[in-house]
Amino acid sequence: MTAPLSHGSATEGPAIEFDHASFRLNGRPLLEDLTLLVKQGETLVLLGRSGSGKTTTLKLINRLLLPTAGEVRVNGRATAQWDPIRLRRSIGYVIQDGGLFPHFTVERNIALVPRIENWPRARVEERVRELLAKVGLNADLASRYPSQLSGGQRQRVGVARALAADPPILILDEAFGALDPITRSEMQKEFRALQRRMQKAVIFVTHDLREALFLADRIALMEQGRLVVDLPVGEFSRSEDRLVRAYVEAFSGLPDISRV
Repeated sequence: MTAPLSHGSATEGPAIEFDHASFRLNGRPLLEDLTLLVKQGETLVLLGRSGSGKTTTLKLINRLLLPTAGEVRVNGRATAQWDPIRLRRSIGYVIQDGGLFPHFTVERNIALVPRIENWPRARVEERVRELLAKVGLNADLASRYPSQLSGGQRQRVGVARALAADPPILILDEAFGALDPITRSEMQKEFRALQRRMQKAVIFVTHDLREALFLADRIALMEQGRLVVDLPVGEFSRSEDRLVRAYVEAFSGLPDISRV
C-alpha cells in the first residue's frame, strides 16, 4: 500500500508540482504546458474566468484526471504512481456549499474519512468536537442535517470535513462563492487565520480578485488553459501584463481589502 502523504515545510520542496502538464479531451486542449508548484505552508490562488482551466488543474492533482502530456507530482511522486484512493484521502477538498452528504448528520459528514481510516471511536468524536470549534460552530450542531443549516454553516462544516484527517494539502474550488457578502468575508478571515496556524499546502480557486488578494501568498492567473502569470501577491497588482491590468481595472472601483 502506498504510504500516506507526509507533512513537510516550505523548505523541503514542493507539495504539488506541475511539470509541463497538459490535458486534452477529444483532441481539445483544456490545459496547456502548465509548470507550477506549491510548497507546504503556502496558499496559491488560481485566478481566472470560467473555462480558463482552473478546475481541470484541480482534477489533475487528485487524479480525477491524468495529464495527457507532462507530469503532475504530489509529495514528489507522479500522480500516475499513486494509489488514487490513498491520494484522495490525503487531500482535503472543499467546494461551493460544502458538498455535504444530505442524509448524513454534521458529525457523520466530518467524521467520514477518519472512520474510513479506522480511527478509534473516541478519537473521531474528539476530532469532530475540535473541528467544530475550530471553524466557529457550536457542538450542538453535530446532530443536525445539512438542510437544517444556513449556507455559511454548511460551508464551515465542509471546511471541517476537509480538515478531519489532517491532510497536508487542501484544495478549495470556489469554496465561498455562493455565500452572501458578509458571510463570505467572515469565512475568508477565518480561513486565513486557520491557514496561518495549520500551514497546509493550499490551492484556492476563485474568479474574484479581491478574494485572491486577501487569501493568497501567490496568485496564478489562468486564461484559456494557459498560465498567464505566477506572482507573489504583493507584486500581482503592479504587473504590466495586459490581462492582469484588465483584472485590476475591473476591480479598481470596488472597496479595497486590507491584508492586516
